[in-house]
Amino acid sequence: MSTSELVITEMVFDNFFKNLPVNVIVAILSSMVFTQKRCSPPTWTPDLMEAKDAFLRVAYKVVEAETMCKIRSSDADWEEEFNFGLVEVVNLWANGEEFCEIKERTDVDEGTIVRCITRLDEVLRCIKDVARIVGDVDFEQKIGAASTSIKRDIVFAASLYIQ
Repeated sequence: MSTSELVITEMVFDNFFKNLPVNVIVAILSSMVFTQKRCSPPTWTPDLMEAKDAFLRVAYKVVEAETMCKIRSSDADWEEEFNFGLVEVVNLWANGEEFCEIKERTDVDEGTIVRCITRLDEVLRCIKDVARIVGDVDFEQKIGAASTSIKRDIVFAASLYIQ
């Protein structure tokens, strides 16, 4: 199991997502699927910054346990595993902004944005399955709403290249 999977598991069982709006959930989770090393820094809203800080606390708890159990050699540079470069863009997308507007907020290529959002939907489907398995209907509906908030327009249009 990767650190990201362990962090998501920890977040599910700690009810991390319970009080977060769906746009913040998808924005913070984008840090686990966005892999580009360099990009313009996002603009942080207070909600996003608070969620990021809480996310990093959970992640550090997992990293500490991995280090203590000798799964990880040290806890140095663990934050680099999470890339918050598209947090603003994904937050705006989940809030209904048009693609042409969100792509102006970053220097990341359009294809990379699309790939990040589609990978994010895969993560949300997995989390929704977990919610169903543990029997948390409210959580399942919330994650379903998060998925719905990003599944629209050009990002999920049928493509000859994808299919």
